[in-house]
Formats: sequence, C-alpha cells, structure tokens
Amino acid sequence: MATLILVRHGRSTANTAGLLAGWTPGVTLDERGAAQAAALPGRLAGVPLAAAVTSPLERCRETLQPLLEARPGLPSHTDERIGECHYGDWSGRKLAELSEEPLMAAVQQHPSSVTFPGGESMRAMQARAVDAVRDWNARIDAEHGEDAVYLMCSHGDIIKSVVADALGLHLDLFQRIHVDPCSLTVIRYTALRPFLVRLGDTGDLASLAPRENGNDGDAAVGGGAGAP
Repeated sequence: MATLILVRHGRSTANTAGLLAGWTPGVTLDERGAAQAAALPGRLAGVPLAAAVTSPLERCRETLQPLLEARPGLPSHTDERIGECHYGDWSGRKLAELSEEPLMAAVQQHPSSVTFPGGESMRAMQARAVDAVRDWNARIDAEHGEDAVYLMCSHGDIIKSVVADALGLHLDLFQRIHVDPCSLTVIRYTALRPFLVRLGDTGDLASLAPRENGNDGDAAVGGGAGAP
C-alpha cells in the first residue's frame, strides 16, 4: 500500500505565544514557521509525490503553499478529518493556565477518557484521523499504485494519534510520542502491517539542547513550539 509522509505545520503564532490554538481562526505561521515551510520543497526534492492533503486550518495551508508552488502539477486536497483536535472551551487559552486544570492530568495519563469541555473526545479525534488515512491510502493505491508516496499536512496531536495507531499503541500511550513543527513522519502501509520509517524528522538537533525552564515530563498538548 501507499507510503504516507505526515508533515506537522510550521511553527505558529500560537506556538510562540504558548496558546492552545485548536480551531481558533487567525493562527498563522510566525517568521520561523514561514522559513520552515519555505525549506520544505528542498527537503522533499527527491521524493515523487502522488498528492498532497491538508488540514483546512490556515497554518497548515501556509506550510504547504511553497511546496505547491514548487510543484504546480501536484494534486492538492483538503480534508477536515485531519484538522486539529476540537479543544472546545480550552481553545485559545494559555497552556500554562491549562496546566492547572484538573482535566490536564487525564490528558497526560489517560487521554482515552478525555472529552474537552465544549469540544470532542480524544478517541473521536484519533478515529477520524485514522479513518482519513485509511481512506486516502485506498484512494492513492487505486489511482497511483501501491508504491506511491503522498503527503498530509496536519497537527501535532493528530500526527501522534496516527503514529500510535500504526505502532499498535493504545491511545493512552500516545503522549510518549513527540513531533516538532514542520517535522516529517513517514509511515509505510502494507497489507500486513504499517512500518514507521521516520518520526519527527527535522534534520535539526537544536531541540535536544537543555531548556532554560527545564522539562517537567508532561507532553506538550497541541505539539509544542520546537527548538527556540
């Protein structure tokens, strides 16, 4: 079956402001995110792509735009099922403030139990994203053959949940996975099992440097801002 390249959108204004963006309108790439997007065509220059699929949110469409301009014949599609988790009443709030919410412990340790207030459950988020991947795998296979490669531009929690499914991990373990802004995660699907070929590949090790404020061991809800 098809090989899927998952691209997390470039660093956004919400990432640098420490906000949980969700579906909040007007969240765009910041200067670093725009540079990350501009570098994407070069990083993928040697890879033939059958199609590109994107979340409808602006930060994903901006990330994909340089690639589409570099490959004017590349078919592009939008799929709401790979849009960000609907965080409901948490959308647009500061992550530092949300860390004090009692629900955050469940988000970190038992996400399969979580439904965001006024939003969706994390189980529903994973189910729609995995359904989208399976549907696109079948479509790409049918139209381009089983050796085809295609790309999806999406969001941190969406990509982590798809990776967890590919690895056979329960959703409660998906917070152990991390993907930086504009990183590439590659899954090769076969009739018997998926293979995780790349995970969060940026070609940049700056995010491994110690942070000034340390690391409390919690996962970055929404995906985090990556290297400074």
